[in-house]
Amino acid sequence: MASSTSIDTPPAPPVARKRAGAKTGRAGDKVFLGLSRGSGILLLVIMASIAVFLTYRASIAISKNEGNFFTTLDWNPAGDPPVFGIAVLLFGTVVSSIIAMAIAVPVAVGIALFISHYAPRKLAAPLAYVVDLLAAVPSIVYGIWGALVLVPYLEGLNLWLDQFFGWTYLFEKTEVGVARSLFTVGILLAIMILPIVTSVSREVFLQVPKMNEEAALALGATRWEVIRLSVLPFGRSGVISASMLGLGRALGETMAVATVLSPSFIISGHLLNPGGGTFAQNIAAKFDEANEFGRDALIASGLVLFVLTLLVNGAARLIIARRKEYSGANA
Repeated sequence: MASSTSIDTPPAPPVARKRAGAKTGRAGDKVFLGLSRGSGILLLVIMASIAVFLTYRASIAISKNEGNFFTTLDWNPAGDPPVFGIAVLLFGTVVSSIIAMAIAVPVAVGIALFISHYAPRKLAAPLAYVVDLLAAVPSIVYGIWGALVLVPYLEGLNLWLDQFFGWTYLFEKTEVGVARSLFTVGILLAIMILPIVTSVSREVFLQVPKMNEEAALALGATRWEVIRLSVLPFGRSGVISASMLGLGRALGETMAVATVLSPSFIISGHLLNPGGGTFAQNIAAKFDEANEFGRDALIASGLVLFVLTLLVNGAARLIIARRKEYSGANA
């Protein structure tokens, strides 16, 4: 009786398996490359589309404007003839953002250093969680808190600043009124951007090579000297990036500013006087009641804010690229 024997297919040689895996890997690399490239191109297309839309609608408004778009201290696109300018809005946006950055960045860096290098582990984790949680609070909540709590309590601070620092002109209060000023807006924006700058800076400080810190400690350096010589040089680029993220939010913040600020089209160097305005606040306040031409005028101011944000981020990238000591390579 003839017995049937099964013939098994011999396994592919190792070389063939490697070639098949290499072909699969190359195909995956091509797919990933195509998706990455397509995502980058899509982002550029979206940015270009936004720029074209804003430029087109802004050109319609500016062409019919009877005032100087950059220097006019008035906003009346519904008038006959229409007259409007962004001088007050540009001044208020820049000043409030500078105040916010001057307050928030040093405090955020200090909190980040405390969490990453000073606080015990049992305290650092909950504190970091609370800071990250603050970044998720909606801006309207900050605005309501600012209007109901921050504005009344800043009256005493404003009087103190006027009494002892009024000679600086900036802190001289020449008008009677509640603290609905650019100074109050700057403080509120500083509180809002503080979690963002702190979180990014903390993560950067945690990436400092431990060998650098241990070498400094072995040479007899104190804790502050370790931070000054090893941590801060390594994390400068990260702190700059974190600051730019915070500045981007400060420039474009809308609801919180609209809730706290008492808007007026007056440029005043007295930061404690009520009044002023920002791009985002003006757009939010006037967009619903504006006619078609008025909306084009608001879009024109939005174009300036768009360009201002791009310039700020571009300047930050140039600073990091041209200053090699900010890269952390020499830490």
